[in-house]
Amino acid sequence: MTQFDVLTIGNAIVDIIARCEDQFLDDNGIIKGAMNLIDTERAVKLYDLMGPAIEASGGSAGNTAAGAASLGAKTAYFGKVADDQLGEIFAHDMQAQGVHYQTLTKGKEPPTARSMIFVTDDGERSMNTYLGACVEFGPEDVEAQVVAQSKVTYFEGYLWDPPRAKQAILECAKIAHDNGREVSMTLSDSFCVHRYRSEFLDLMRSGTVDIVFANRQEALALYETEDFEQALDLISRDCKLAAVTMSEDGAMILRGEERIHVPATTIGELVDTTGAGDLFASGFLYGYTQGRSLEDCGKLGCLAAGIVIQQIGPRPAGSLKEAAIEAGLI
Repeated sequence: MTQFDVLTIGNAIVDIIARCEDQFLDDNGIIKGAMNLIDTERAVKLYDLMGPAIEASGGSAGNTAAGAASLGAKTAYFGKVADDQLGEIFAHDMQAQGVHYQTLTKGKEPPTARSMIFVTDDGERSMNTYLGACVEFGPEDVEAQVVAQSKVTYFEGYLWDPPRAKQAILECAKIAHDNGREVSMTLSDSFCVHRYRSEFLDLMRSGTVDIVFANRQEALALYETEDFEQALDLISRDCKLAAVTMSEDGAMILRGEERIHVPATTIGELVDTTGAGDLFASGFLYGYTQGRSLEDCGKLGCLAAGIVIQQIGPRPAGSLKEAAIEAGLI
């Protein structure tokens, strides 16, 4: 018997979100659509330059946990915050969503991570992330019993940036597989893929990771190709199950020779793409851990992603479960 459907592991980050013009990105050397890692000095400078902003708990895997919980999944989360105001906000938000979150804080320095996200008129988000306390996450933060009792343990590729997190993830993978569970990862960002391409491929080909989430750009980067069909063929060979999102073109679900296209959810207005991939993973993993068909898993993923991109912020403002019931998916 399992205690949790999904355990997610990631960088515990509070998002600070503001709108801007494309020129602002150019003037400040911000790579559009990417996650840019920054130091303390850069974080202070960009914060000072920001217009009116919204603060919201984020972090890729944290968003996925919150989304899955909103659908009704039993979820848990590992991620490090400091003993400071942003850390309190993050912990409160996770626990208020019904997510099991007990990772211990470690003093006030380094401070809780924050990501300054600039959203342009086309809804694209450009993230500037100061990792802060995230770099302190390590093997001592692994709750072995939680991993053993989770159907799927999911982690973000961004965790390959903080050095000690890799060891923690590999430990979690061993615990999960020793207990007959599965391990999943998201490739996170095409720039992240470029940094760790060989390691990510090894995780997939060695069987350390069973389920992979990627978007079109990440899949192309992983195989260093401009041929998307080739990338789909290769990723289907390298892992047990893959879900590749394609923005308005929906998603492809691949398992061996099986290939399922799921159309995107029809939306009203695109407001902010922050969290789209995270919430796709929420819906997909909710369906997967409930024994739903791969097509239904993809539809749930597209629904969750479609809802979150119609609002500011990476976590659903309303109940995803109610939306899924209304759509006939639950």
